[in-house]
Amino acid sequence: MRILLIAGCILLSGCSLFQSSSNQYRPSVYPVLTAVGYAPIDRQPAERRSEQLLMAMESSKILAYRELTEQVYGLQLKSNTAVHDWAMSNSDTQIMVSGLIKGARVVKTYPVDGFYVTELELDYKLVWDLYEQSENPQQNSILVIEPAQNF
Repeated sequence: MRILLIAGCILLSGCSLFQSSSNQYRPSVYPVLTAVGYAPIDRQPAERRSEQLLMAMESSKILAYRELTEQVYGLQLKSNTAVHDWAMSNSDTQIMVSGLIKGARVVKTYPVDGFYVTELELDYKLVWDLYEQSENPQQNSILVIEPAQNF
């Protein structure tokens, strides 16, 4: 009986251990990361200039997101170097970036000197708020969108 009573007390008091850790720590300063992606307009595989421009716009955005992901998660680097007779005979380096970016916004996009440029910004205050919302779904408000009425 005594063991059941002790186990019950531990279970009841242990529930507080499973609360979200986001409520326990709140940063006082939130950094803002920036990233820039460049894509050459003329090198895009399209026949029309307008299509090349659109492809360069998309490419520069993807490259900016990749740079932002590198800043947040870092790079996984795999490198092999072979040395034969005290001289380098072969060198191979591979880099991988992987991550999920939420809350980034496009600050500016523009063409310059044959390149298309996309500037991104990631405010960690927004990232923190998104994290807290995903950790506490019961506190999230539900947005209901009513269908438009036809006149």
